[in-house]
Amino acid sequence: MLGFCYPAPPSIVVASKPLADFLGLQTLPYHIHEVITAFVVYQLIFSVISPLASSWIVPKVYHGLPARSRIRWNVRVTSMVQSTFITAMALCVIWTDEERERMDWIGRIWGHTDAMGMVQGLAAGYFLWDLVVSVIHYDVLGPVSLALAVSALLVTSMSFRPFANYYCMNFILYEISTPFLNIHWFLHKLNMTRSRIQLYNGIALMMTFFGSRIYVGNYQSLFIYADIWTAVNTPTIDMKYTDDASIFAYRNPTGLDGVGNLHDMKLPPWLAFAYLGSHGSWIFLNLYWLIKVVWAMYEQAFLT
Repeated sequence: MLGFCYPAPPSIVVASKPLADFLGLQTLPYHIHEVITAFVVYQLIFSVISPLASSWIVPKVYHGLPARSRIRWNVRVTSMVQSTFITAMALCVIWTDEERERMDWIGRIWGHTDAMGMVQGLAAGYFLWDLVVSVIHYDVLGPVSLALAVSALLVTSMSFRPFANYYCMNFILYEISTPFLNIHWFLHKLNMTRSRIQLYNGIALMMTFFGSRIYVGNYQSLFIYADIWTAVNTPTIDMKYTDDASIFAYRNPTGLDGVGNLHDMKLPPWLAFAYLGSHGSWIFLNLYWLIKVVWAMYEQAFLT
């Protein structure tokens, strides 16, 4: 366990367990406090901190925006904070979580550590907030924002079964490019289109987008596809992998919830197809967005 992981209060664990059991999300009660904390913090950023800070830093620009654009501005500020924070946390876990580093394919598919669960809880809290905001401001943010929020929350929630929590740390790194995308949007609103800073930011955006989402993302996809294939074709798991391993403590009779469920480590076909379907759609979306990013950079540099 990393030093900054704090356990959920027992009362919250008990209160949330019936819902988690109903949804089949075994580790959710132990990270529900991180989901709630993230949701509340991002709502405060959106509704309070962003309007106040923006009014102080760029008052003419912010108050000159139409009401609909101010909603988008506040969403971008929240996204900026979230993407910067969550990528830093994911990298910290990838670099320092020794339990994660020792995982074989069984651990990569079924394993759980407090550190990975914490990052997943914080990410789920943001995507839950994103879903709520996309519903409330559907007329401003539109169907694409809502669809992405639903997809991201569903994929993130699967990790609380737990399932493929190992790989979620890698795919969270998609967010590395998000700050540069938001900066690009802010520079446009600040009337700094085609400025030198936007040029440099555009280069950074294309490099981080291609590097994190296309190159590294597709490279990691090969490994998760291989592990899922192995899991689907493995009818039983050798019990020696689960008897003492801390990454499976949630399954041990003396583990997190005190219930023995060591024999449940079999991958349902529906879960494999659902995950691969969602993940596959993100691969094609990333390619589509990369084309749009490159075209936008070209259009601003040569066609305007």
